[in-house]
Amino acid sequence: MTIDLSTYALSDEELDLAGAVRDFADKVVAPVSYEADRTKTLPMDVVAQMGELGLFGIPFPEDHGGQGGDYFALCLAIEALARVDQSIAITLEAGVSLGAMPIYRFGSAEQQAELLPPLLAGEALAGFGLTEPEAGSDAGATRTTARLDGDEWVINGAKQFITNSGTPITRFVTVTAVTGEADGRKEISTIIVPNGTRGFTVEAAYDKVGWHASDTHPLTFSDARVPAANLLGERGRGFAGFLHILDEGRIAIAALATGAAEGCLDDAVDYAGKRTVFGEPLSSRQNVQFVLARMQSRVHTARLAWHQAARLRDAGKPYKTEAAIAKLVASEAAMDNARDATQIFGGNGFMNEYSVARHYRDSKILEIGEGTSEVQLLVIARALGVA
Repeated sequence: MTIDLSTYALSDEELDLAGAVRDFADKVVAPVSYEADRTKTLPMDVVAQMGELGLFGIPFPEDHGGQGGDYFALCLAIEALARVDQSIAITLEAGVSLGAMPIYRFGSAEQQAELLPPLLAGEALAGFGLTEPEAGSDAGATRTTARLDGDEWVINGAKQFITNSGTPITRFVTVTAVTGEADGRKEISTIIVPNGTRGFTVEAAYDKVGWHASDTHPLTFSDARVPAANLLGERGRGFAGFLHILDEGRIAIAALATGAAEGCLDDAVDYAGKRTVFGEPLSSRQNVQFVLARMQSRVHTARLAWHQAARLRDAGKPYKTEAAIAKLVASEAAMDNARDATQIFGGNGFMNEYSVARHYRDSKILEIGEGTSEVQLLVIARALGVA
């Protein structure tokens, strides 16, 4: 570990958690990462062990089967995993932020009692269907529809880029759909669709540039029927609820990106110290030293940014702008560090067996998913009153 986390004013409990997950990442996740990436397979045994560690239940109350922690603690775990494998880290992030959190935030007592326990135990996963072919950053352009027919919702449409939607333990997806109009605007609601529902198809997995071991599919709905009671939260409040979930998720993605940036730094420092060029270690060259120094500066800045946003969120204070800043800064740090680390590795950096090559492919999505960098800039500009 290149950076000492004890310098970040963490509590003893937080340091213990970060240390435990980093140890798990190094001993359990890292050894299987290359093969999982090569075969484009999510290692379900690793997911099961994450469940046994309680990682999926970190930010939820104990009376729901959670660990009684906070969002900051969850982000510490995500960061620790992302150092060695972004696919595993996003599986946890999406499993909590997009799978379980909407049920916890907006679900009825009956929905929570039925759906949360297996999600928080890591025994089940769930996806969140928002993005569509014509509705990405402009989520209000949703075309998927749901109409009431007696005591059932009839859903038609398509979703894309949905994480954790087709794993062996995926139980359901939560989808946004147009359920009517209000004041001339689309009324967007959120509906729970169990896997196996007739008319609901999880299409073949994507052939992605990166995050190869993360489970990601397009979804289609053709007269898919679910009970009216599967409405999640208040009718017409689905889009507003999603925006709340997205703000939280940006903090988690920032933590993931910080972990990726640190993983690149760790590997680059180690390689530069061992690699001999013209009889001297690569790290003896000042230009390489300066590159490594900039890499560490990016990790430090990114970590401070997501720490502040997470602390504000857990304190119940406004954090939307800080989350956008953290997401922007950290995703750029991950991409920049991946590029610099790959350059330091030279030809080896182009080989997928080295983690820096996987980070190079994986990190680009961090500037796109959970709101593009341009969306983050717009959020920040609006806070300044200039947009």
